[in-house]
Amino acid sequence: MKEECGVVGVVIPDAEPRSNNVALQIYYALHTLQHRGQESTGITINDGNQLQSIKGMGLVPEVYSKDDLLKLVGNVGIGHVRYSTTGESKIENCQPMTVNYKNGTVAIAHNGNLVNGKELRDELEIDGHIFVTESDTEVIAHLLVKKLLRHDPVESIKAVMKRLVGSYSLTILIDDIMIAVRDPLGFKPLCIGEIDGGYVVASESVAIDTLNGKLIRDVNPGEIVVFGSKGIESYQIYKNKKTAHCVFEYIYFARPDSTIDGKLVYKVRERIGKELSREHPIDADIVSPVPDSGITSAIGYSNESDIKYREGLMKNRYIGRTFILPGQEMRETAVRLKMNTISANLKGKKVILVDDSIVRGTTSRKIINMVRNAGALEVHARIGSPPIKAPCYLGIDMATREELIAANKTNDEIKEMINADSIEYLSIDGLIKAIGIDRDNLCLGCLTGIYPVEIPGEECQCRQLKLNDF
Repeated sequence: MKEECGVVGVVIPDAEPRSNNVALQIYYALHTLQHRGQESTGITINDGNQLQSIKGMGLVPEVYSKDDLLKLVGNVGIGHVRYSTTGESKIENCQPMTVNYKNGTVAIAHNGNLVNGKELRDELEIDGHIFVTESDTEVIAHLLVKKLLRHDPVESIKAVMKRLVGSYSLTILIDDIMIAVRDPLGFKPLCIGEIDGGYVVASESVAIDTLNGKLIRDVNPGEIVVFGSKGIESYQIYKNKKTAHCVFEYIYFARPDSTIDGKLVYKVRERIGKELSREHPIDADIVSPVPDSGITSAIGYSNESDIKYREGLMKNRYIGRTFILPGQEMRETAVRLKMNTISANLKGKKVILVDDSIVRGTTSRKIINMVRNAGALEVHARIGSPPIKAPCYLGIDMATREELIAANKTNDEIKEMINADSIEYLSIDGLIKAIGIDRDNLCLGCLTGIYPVEIPGEECQCRQLKLNDF
């Protein structure tokens, strides 16, 4: 399972006209959001006359040089880190997506995935629109500039939102105006912070913390927020009774020090571990996490069970991206390169190994074999999410239904496949209790196969969307 994307927007209205402070702030924010996408990144700044961009394949520190950043001047800009969910991994699909049109320029950074993206693209192509990328973001851009020819920015975005089905958290530049948009069900996170002299919008609150800012609030589902000379202007386009926040933000994607929709992710993961211990206790000597995403849940499991917490695996945090050489031996070497055992903590021990999730199961088997080879007597897998039984269509790069181990195998079969002495998953009720958000306000599609928006060929308990009068 791969991270999705991260978006940022910064505006400092009274910055010096030739200041590069906004570009640097965006750079630092993107660095903080690197966990959300390691494939490509981009920054776009309005310099008062036109848009200036830097985009490239790779990690944030690889793409931007100090000299390049110092040349990006202006008081408003947006940024993006990407892992592709729609569109191949190539420079053309890097964001922010920029478009020139008759009345000006538009740049868009997008986290999410449109269910009806292909349908909208086909419609636009019939009307004569030409696309240069494969991403949903360009579809949104074309729809938006079409409306901007006749309407103001808020009315234009409102009209576009009516056409989109799926998940989208957006930062947008329309000339020198920064705008934040969140889809009506709030699938993906987006929050607003105050920084010295201006405002920041980001996928996670940790980006605001990095800029020494103050978290103001989340962008509401179905809301357009305009940052201009008058400060913050809010337009609540949709006002629904129910939302559909992605549960995997809490399980895996978001950094544990982020606060998302009022919930500190660290506390949620700690409660996940506690619920997991209550639901699936077992006699063991130590509780050990699969780092990094399993650490907080393992601490919760240990505290609830009174079984000692010990790190049995150590992650190499400086590895960056790796390529896998052919051959089983080299694949095993690649796993050891990313993670190593602490044999003294594992030898002769019955180990509860806590991980955030299992998708295909292949990595889990390699890790458990490493733990066994380090001398563990028993390895009991405890998983901080319910079994993943269906694909995600809303912004997570996940396996197909045929590849998902829990969609096709029983617990006993999975236990044998990953070479564990036992395996147990957190229940859906336990997950909901740990998150602290009502079931009707969460997206559980990948866990239940029932989705909150209509997806061809899938079961839907569709959330009703209600337009707000304003």
